[in-house]
Amino acid sequence: MPLLLGPFVRCRFSATLLVLWLVFAGFTCTGSEHATATLPAAFSDLLPHFLVEPEDEFIVKNKPVTLTCRSTPATQIYFKCNGEWVHQDDHLIERTVDPATALPIMQVTIDITRQQVEKIFGLDEYWCQCVAWSTTGTQKSQKAYIRIAYLRKNFEEEPQGKEVALDQEVLLRCHPPEGIPQAEVEWQRNEDVINPVSDPNFFITTDHNLVIKKARLADTGNYTCVAKNIVARRKSNSATVLVYVDGGWSEWSKWSACGADCSMWRSRECTQPSPGTGGKDCQGLDLQSLNCTSEQCPQTVSGAEDVALYVGMVAVALCLTLLLIVVVLVYRRKKEDLDADVADSSILTTGFQPMGIKPSKPGVWAPRPRRPPPHSKNSHLLTIQPDLTTTTTSYQGTLRSRHDATGKFSMTNGPLLDPLPNGSHTLHNGKLNSDPSEFVSRLSTQTYFKTLPRDVANTSYGTFNFLGGRLTIPSTGISLLIPPEAIPRGKIYEIYLTVQRKEDLRLPLAGCQTLLSPVVSCGPPGVVLSRPVILSMDHCSDACLDNWAVRLKKQNYEGTWEDVLLMGEELVSEPYYCQLEAETCRLFSEQLGTLALVGESLHMGAAKRLRLVLFSDAYCSTLEYNIRVYCMDDTQDVFKEVMQMERQLGGRLIDEPHVLLFKDSYHNLRLSIHDMPQAHWRSKLLAGYQEIPFYHIWNGSQRYLHCTFTLERLSLSTCELTCQLCVWQVEGEGQSFSLDFNIAKAVLDGYHSLQDTRAVDSEFLLMDSNATALAGPSAFQIPYLIRQKICSSLDAPCPNGADWRMLAQRLKLERHMSFFASKASPTSVILDLWEAQHFHSGNINQLATVMADIGKQEAMIFLVSDGEC
Repeated sequence: MPLLLGPFVRCRFSATLLVLWLVFAGFTCTGSEHATATLPAAFSDLLPHFLVEPEDEFIVKNKPVTLTCRSTPATQIYFKCNGEWVHQDDHLIERTVDPATALPIMQVTIDITRQQVEKIFGLDEYWCQCVAWSTTGTQKSQKAYIRIAYLRKNFEEEPQGKEVALDQEVLLRCHPPEGIPQAEVEWQRNEDVINPVSDPNFFITTDHNLVIKKARLADTGNYTCVAKNIVARRKSNSATVLVYVDGGWSEWSKWSACGADCSMWRSRECTQPSPGTGGKDCQGLDLQSLNCTSEQCPQTVSGAEDVALYVGMVAVALCLTLLLIVVVLVYRRKKEDLDADVADSSILTTGFQPMGIKPSKPGVWAPRPRRPPPHSKNSHLLTIQPDLTTTTTSYQGTLRSRHDATGKFSMTNGPLLDPLPNGSHTLHNGKLNSDPSEFVSRLSTQTYFKTLPRDVANTSYGTFNFLGGRLTIPSTGISLLIPPEAIPRGKIYEIYLTVQRKEDLRLPLAGCQTLLSPVVSCGPPGVVLSRPVILSMDHCSDACLDNWAVRLKKQNYEGTWEDVLLMGEELVSEPYYCQLEAETCRLFSEQLGTLALVGESLHMGAAKRLRLVLFSDAYCSTLEYNIRVYCMDDTQDVFKEVMQMERQLGGRLIDEPHVLLFKDSYHNLRLSIHDMPQAHWRSKLLAGYQEIPFYHIWNGSQRYLHCTFTLERLSLSTCELTCQLCVWQVEGEGQSFSLDFNIAKAVLDGYHSLQDTRAVDSEFLLMDSNATALAGPSAFQIPYLIRQKICSSLDAPCPNGADWRMLAQRLKLERHMSFFASKASPTSVILDLWEAQHFHSGNINQLATVMADIGKQEAMIFLVSDGEC
C-alpha cells in the first residue's frame, strides 16, 4: 500500500490508533513533498463514493489501455492491480470541485501495458481496482479485468457444401475461431452480407449456424462464415450450396386424330417444373399411343401417290449426304492449314520440354536444395516427347497491333519507352539475350524511373506479348510469372524486375512493425493487364498468421507508402491477393509497382527467421585471426549480398548457415565463443559475450548486422582451431557452431561446401543466372494447348465436384476457393500458381497424378499431333 508519510518531525499525533488512521485517511505535514489533500470540516464525516469506476478493457495488439477512477470527497486514490499497489509515479491525478455541492473531486488514471498483462498470462486474470480515502474511511471500486484481445486463425468448424432440393431446409454450421472478446459472426453469400431482417427466409441461430428455411433457386451460391472482433476479421472456406429442381410432368394432351397407321397419340412435357441445376429428369413416358377402332381408321389408297412419296424421301437423303461430304472436306482442309501454321510457329512447337537450369557446381553449397520429382506411373498423361532435332526455335515477325505503330504500349502520359524500329519485334522461344546495362540506362531516363537503382546484377527484364513469360533475379528467390493472356493480345510490353537495397528507400515502420521481405520493383507501373501476374519473393516470418498482422505496402507515384492488403482479410475484388507459404510469398497482382511485406507482431510469440552465417579470412599471415558472424533476415537476396561482399573482402564460408527464430520479446541477441585450446589461442574480447540490440535486428533495416570475434594465436605455427561459437536470444532460442578447421587451408575439414581455394565460389552466385528472362512457352511447364484443354475441362462446375474445386483441394489450395471462384477461369489461376511454385522442380508428374485422381483423364490424354504440340 502506498503511504505518503513524508517527514515525521513536524506532525502531531494524539494516539497510536489515530496515527495509523491518519496515515490512511490523509494528513498535513509541513515540508512534506507528497502532501495529501485535506477536507473542509463540513465534509470530514463523509465517506468517499465513486463517480467513475474502472471498467473491463481489452488490449489490442500493443496499445496500452487507460483505467480511470473518480471519487468525491477523497483525499487519496490509488490503484491496486492483482493485489499489488501501483507505484505512485504511475498515477495521473486531477483535482476539481463540484460547483453544485462544493465537494472536492479527485480523478486518477493509470496505463496498463501488454507486457504487464503477459507476465501473469495463463496463471490468473489480470485485474485492477482503485481505493479512495477520506478522513472518515476508505472505499473500494469494482474490479476491472484487463485481457489481451486476439482471434485465432482457424475455425473450429467450417460450413460444408451441400446439394439440396427446391424448398428443402438447409443447415450450414459454423463454429468461429477462439478469441477474446468472443467473435461476432455474420454470413455472406457470394461476398454479400446476409441480413435475416430483410430476408426472413434466412435465420442465424444462437450458436452461429445459418438456416435456410426453404431453399430457392436464388439461394444457390458460395456461403462464407465471417468471424470478427476488435482485433481481426476471419473468413471460413466457402461452402457451395446447389439448389436443384426435379422435373415434373405436365398434364397429358388430348388424343390426336387417328393416323394413317390406325393409331392415335397423346404427349406430355417435363416442364412443371423443368429440371434444373442437376435435378432429376421426369420419370415415365412422355408419349403414349393407342390403336384406333376400325371405324376411326382412315381409308388409304396405294399407287402413284405412294411412289411419289418414296422418290421424294430418297432425293432428300441424297442431298443431305452430299452436304455432309462437303462439310467434312472443308473442315479437313481448314484443320490441315491450322496444323501447318502451328507446326511452323515457335509459339506452340516446344510441346513440353523441361526447363534447362544450370546445376550448381559440385561442392558449392546452395540454400534450400530441391529434391528431384519422383517418377510417377501417370507421367505419360502430360509428357509429350520434344523434338530433339532442333536446339533453338524462334518466331520472327510482327506481333504488334496493326493499329499500334508508335509504341509498344500506351499510357495516359504517352509512350514510356521508345518504339521498336520498323514496327517489328523478334520473340525468341527461350532466353532473351540483351545488354542489361543498356536497358537500365535507358529506363532510368524516364521521369518515374530516375529513382530506381542502377544495379544490373539485381535487375532482370524482357519483352513479352500475350504468350507471357517469366523474369528471375538469380540467387534471390525473386521471380515474376506473366501468365498467358495476362498481356492483352496485340500488345508488347518491356517489363523489368529489380530488388531494391533497403538503404535506397525509407520504408516507414512504427511500433512493432518489421520488414519481412525484400523491397521489389516490377514495372512499368500503369500498364494494362488482363489477368494478374504472380510475384514470388522470400519472407522471414514464422509463417504463423495467428502471430502476425502482415500487410502488403506499395509505393505510390509521390514516393509515399500505403497499405494495399492485410493478409487474412483479402477481398477478391481487390487487385492484390497473397498466399503465404513457409518461406515464400506468392502475390497475385493486377498492378505493377514497388512492393514489400511488413509485419506487425500481435504478441511476443511472433518470430522472425534469422540466418546465421560464419565467415573468416581466407588467408592469415599474422597472429590475429577474425571470425565474422552475420545475423541477417533469412531471405536469399540478403544472403546473396553478403556473399558478394565477403567475396570482395576475401572472406570464406567456414560452416553451414543455421536458422534462429528471433522472437518479439524485446530481448537482445548475444554471441559468445568458448572451448578454445588455451595453450594456443586466446580471445581478445574483454567481456564474456557480444550483444546486438533487439531493435537493430527487429526492424530489418540494417542488412549486414554482424559481430567480429578477434582471436590471437600464440605462435605463427599454430593453424588448427577448434572452438564452440554460440548465438542466442536472451530468454529465447539459441544455435551453436562447432568449429574444427585449419586456418592455413581454404577447405574446412569434414565440410564440403567449398571445394577449392577461392574465397567465395562465384559459381554459387551465378548458378541460375542463365535463365533470367524466358518468353513464350519455354517459361512454363505445361504446354499451351494442353493448358487450354485442362481449363475447358475443369472450369465447368460438376455436381459431384470433379472440377477446378477438386483440383484446388488436391493441390492444398482450398483456402483460396473464393479467390479462384471470382475469376473467369478458376482453373487457369490455379495452374498459374502451380507454375510459380514448381518452376525449378518441374514436377509435372504430380499434376498428372492429381488429374487422374480427379477422374479427368480425358483432359490429359489427347491424340496430339506434332503440329498441335
